[in-house]
Amino acid sequence: MQQDPLLLTGNELTVEATVQVARRGRPVRLAPGTRDRMLQGRRVVEAHLAAGKPVYGLTTGLGARVTHRLSEADLADFSVLTLRGRSHAVGAPLPPDAVRAVMLLRLNGLLQGAAGAAPAVAEAMEAALNADLLPVIPSIGSIGAGDLCVLAHLGLALIGEGEMTYRGERMPAAAALAKAGQAPLTLGPKDGLAICNASTYSAGLAALVLSDAGDLLEIANVAAALTMEGFRANLSPLDPRAAAARPAPGQIEVAARMRDLLVGSALFEPGVARRLQDPISLRCVAQIHGCLAAAIDFTAPALMAEINGACDNPLVLIEDEEIISTGNFHTAGLTLGLEALGQALSHVAGAAMSRAARLLLPRLSDLPANLTRYDSTRSGFTPLMKIGESLMQEIRHAALPAPRELRWASDWVEDDHANTPLAARKAGRIVTDMRLLLALELLVGAQAVELAEVAQMGAGPAAAHACLREVVPPLADDRPLGRDLERIADELLTDGQLLAAVRAATMG
Repeated sequence: MQQDPLLLTGNELTVEATVQVARRGRPVRLAPGTRDRMLQGRRVVEAHLAAGKPVYGLTTGLGARVTHRLSEADLADFSVLTLRGRSHAVGAPLPPDAVRAVMLLRLNGLLQGAAGAAPAVAEAMEAALNADLLPVIPSIGSIGAGDLCVLAHLGLALIGEGEMTYRGERMPAAAALAKAGQAPLTLGPKDGLAICNASTYSAGLAALVLSDAGDLLEIANVAAALTMEGFRANLSPLDPRAAAARPAPGQIEVAARMRDLLVGSALFEPGVARRLQDPISLRCVAQIHGCLAAAIDFTAPALMAEINGACDNPLVLIEDEEIISTGNFHTAGLTLGLEALGQALSHVAGAAMSRAARLLLPRLSDLPANLTRYDSTRSGFTPLMKIGESLMQEIRHAALPAPRELRWASDWVEDDHANTPLAARKAGRIVTDMRLLLALELLVGAQAVELAEVAQMGAGPAAAHACLREVVPPLADDRPLGRDLERIADELLTDGQLLAAVRAATMG
């Protein structure tokens, strides 16, 4: 189905729209007036050039070469040399969705005019995005004090050097541009620096992670609700009076959502709950999942400052006709948010694993041992707990803080860094493992409600159970379950089918 183009203004982009462009191929279009705004910024650059004023990266060298004044002959080639001299990133190439997110965010930032780039730079990025013409960008090469050595690969590809993929096929950039019917971009003064001296590699990865974290919060709520049904949990901890008595960040929100998911459940009726006090992983869902909601709320404004802000250095002040040095490329706040997301996801993962394990114990759940009706010759779900523990260790390791050792690069000028890209990549690995771990809880929970013969489930767990059974059957005799986890994670969680079914059942 043809999608309406996303209108880019430079200051109204959202995380949701970023995901639409990055993962669903939504086309983009520059809003009326953005070209004029870029021209205004370009005129300020040209005026400084004409006056011979010293401007970092325009009339001077970069980094340790900041004291070196460029000659008139240097100016013509310096933008290209800026990209060639910084395209040093290594490692696995970014996946297509990450490349599109990075390109989109840099394009949106250029439209403010604060980078002083020529409109042709933005138009080339717009055309490349819409043609599925994606630079090959290695993933390792930024420490979060500007993403120059990663973003330089974006600029290099646009001028016909480096590599690109065109409709999924990797080839030299010049060949890809020719196949797409596009000419290589010609750079003017400051254009090269405007492309790569930004934080949009960090922000592009962070936008995808933040979107995924929001989905994982809802999936975790659904998985917990399904487990509660199979365990016959006590729902009194979800009472709004309990949350109001100690309104920790996120707690009230999650408790309310859990009640919504469980509307119609027999668990709300007196005497149905099996225990007065459930294990903490069940009793404290609102508190544990609430910490993820709080981490999302903390990270969102830090990310939005990057998505719709001007991270350029130097910064063109159009109204004042000045160009000034800034520290807007430093993303310590975004790093802190991403680390908080990782820690919060680790807490949620631990609770999910504990809930699934509780269902396997007859003395706690009153269900058959290992959730199988067979005798001791069958393993049931017990060996699957080893997979869950393995995933937990991966998540906990990735949730460890990114290193913060000081560095002294570029003649002692670049002496601090935020390490945001590493924090974003760690959080992305956690997201992948979390989908598998929540798939495990959903798989175990679905078996539990069947063995418990739950007749009256809440709308959310009932929808999730039906969705699961369209993809994987109940466990009768033993079978390999790893593929079941992957199918749930890939077909239901990553693609959003399970959440769509649950939201249709619980949100009208």
